[in-house]
Amino acid sequence: MNEHFLQFLSRAEAFMARVEASLPHGLEQPDWNASIAFRYRRRVSGQGVISAVRHLGAMALDDLKEIDQQKEKIQRNTAQFVSGRTANNVLLTGARGTGKSSLIRACLHTYASQGLRLIEVDKDDLMDLPDIVELVGQRFEKFIVFCDDLSFDDGEPGYKALKSVLDGSVAAATPNVLIYATSNRRHLLPEYMSENLTYTHTADGEVHPGEGVEEKISLSERFGLWVSFYPFNQEEYLQIVAQWLSSLGVSAEQIAAARPEALVWALERGSRSGRVAWQFARDYAGRQAAST
Repeated sequence: MNEHFLQFLSRAEAFMARVEASLPHGLEQPDWNASIAFRYRRRVSGQGVISAVRHLGAMALDDLKEIDQQKEKIQRNTAQFVSGRTANNVLLTGARGTGKSSLIRACLHTYASQGLRLIEVDKDDLMDLPDIVELVGQRFEKFIVFCDDLSFDDGEPGYKALKSVLDGSVAAATPNVLIYATSNRRHLLPEYMSENLTYTHTADGEVHPGEGVEEKISLSERFGLWVSFYPFNQEEYLQIVAQWLSSLGVSAEQIAAARPEALVWALERGSRSGRVAWQFARDYAGRQAAST
């Protein structure tokens, strides 16, 4: 072989190595001992990676107030799951800031010692859900695949992928994986007034939704357990404020004095939610600490 040919061969091998490195490969097992919560992300190269969440905020079920019925349902389902009994995929819907995501995190902390783990997946990455389930299917831990603030626009590919998995594919039948999703939309897809025109009525008054409406309802129906959350009234909001202030070390006298400010804070934001209560508590506790 002459020198030019050897140079060409060397460049070709280097090029092929770069191409092979850029191609997506199968998912690799992360260090499952590094955390109890993980995040799945697809990199620019197209390679999916599960990485540990290093800084996970503490959250206990007792910290969550005024959602006792919702808490009981989620805790019962999660307890069944970690104990090896049958349990359902869960859809948590309702008003923003009412504790949907916090409740899932609190269950994770409660049952982590029994082998519960969480993998957060964005809706844009739901196409890779079968690969994730296959990766963890032989593990001894129990995994919640968590999709936060889930909603779809018409035609998004993740909608079909999630629907297929929930419908009972081979991957979805894995006994150590459940899907928990939160959403402000009960049916996860936008709904339009014009769709009401597709409803039909029989002679005896029976109502039949059109195909477009059926399609939107069918995804949420594939979650076995629905849990709804509602806006808090004033007293419930103040109870949540008091709970967070107490957890931040504010005295009972200061908590009582903070009630008017907490109401003004909520009024300015147009919401009496658990999130607003937590934000006020952080601000108030910080100001009190600075004044002492």
